[in-house]
Amino acid sequence: MTGVLNVSPAPIFRPFSAHKLSRNNRVLFVKSMAQSSDSSNGSTSLSTKEEPNSSFSPPPNFKPPKPKPFTPRGDKILDILGASLALIFRLGTGALVSGYSASFVPKNEVPSDQYALEIAGFKVKESSNIGPRPEKPIEIYEFERRNSPVSSLTLPGMEHVGISSAARFVGRLNYSFDLFPFLFFQIVKDVNLLQVREIVAILDLDVLYYPCPRNGPNFRPKVGQMGGKLQFPYMVDPNTGVSMYESDEIIKYLVGKYGDGNVPLMLSLGLFTTLTAGFAMIGRMGKGSSYKPSKLPPKPLELWAYEPSPFCKVVREVLVEQELPHILHSCARGSPKRQVLYERVGHFQVPYLEDPNTGVQMFESADIVEYIQATYAR
Repeated sequence: MTGVLNVSPAPIFRPFSAHKLSRNNRVLFVKSMAQSSDSSNGSTSLSTKEEPNSSFSPPPNFKPPKPKPFTPRGDKILDILGASLALIFRLGTGALVSGYSASFVPKNEVPSDQYALEIAGFKVKESSNIGPRPEKPIEIYEFERRNSPVSSLTLPGMEHVGISSAARFVGRLNYSFDLFPFLFFQIVKDVNLLQVREIVAILDLDVLYYPCPRNGPNFRPKVGQMGGKLQFPYMVDPNTGVSMYESDEIIKYLVGKYGDGNVPLMLSLGLFTTLTAGFAMIGRMGKGSSYKPSKLPPKPLELWAYEPSPFCKVVREVLVEQELPHILHSCARGSPKRQVLYERVGHFQVPYLEDPNTGVQMFESADIVEYIQATYAR
């Protein structure tokens, strides 16, 4: 099985009417169809499933790199380490899909055309228990906010202040606890975005992300038009016509509609959830939060990834900064989409990018970041 993107470019850029969402206008969806892979060694090449858009092309002399599992490029090691904090502080939340289970079996018990992790001569047989699948991708408007709670602090009578100014302000308060509610509110605003991405991975959902970085000219204003206020994340489910703000409500809706109705433990621990999610973002402060001028493509890119992966995280940051719409094919451990990608290219590794605007398909996070910047940055 392989995922095929069917998309009309118009709905992404068509003006929205305030407070109104027409399901008839939403024609972007993901299908599955049988297709044999013509790659058995994991190599990638230009896509032939769609005609590339003539106004976009790969960088000169571009050649997709060969996949190198768990091998960060030397100049990107610090980026990967910073992005890895989420795995530690969030205890791997989002790394496993709902109902995940695994067992070690002899290699010969797993067919050669089936994806399975191999460890010490054994293969890991994985299974999961995911809920109903939406016909069309969920749509989420958000951005990768990674600001320090103090560095972006807003207080009554004060503009955004730097760390040193905030420290002096705290000193004038004689370390009063009066400051705590404002700090806490700022942390909550940041982690709300992370928690929704985590539940997307757990539920193994495909999501069409419309990035809304600060000062982004395209999708950020449309959130105000559709929902009446600039607040993030904002979710639209084209399968039901439901749209909503508030991460807690989004999570409850998604687990009720596409899961077993139970919010995962690490997303329901109140203050502990908030603090651990806040610490998880420290290593990538400021990344993915502000708009960088870019050329907007007619079709969304497709990214195979999952939230806790540090290699995937650095790619998503760049997609958000450049305000590039993208379909995320979430494929945490236990996801059936791991087999889909394995059949498609003869290898499983994430992130894996497919760009229908240029025909490029490629692995390797550092190379993907450079490709996106070279192709879409102004």
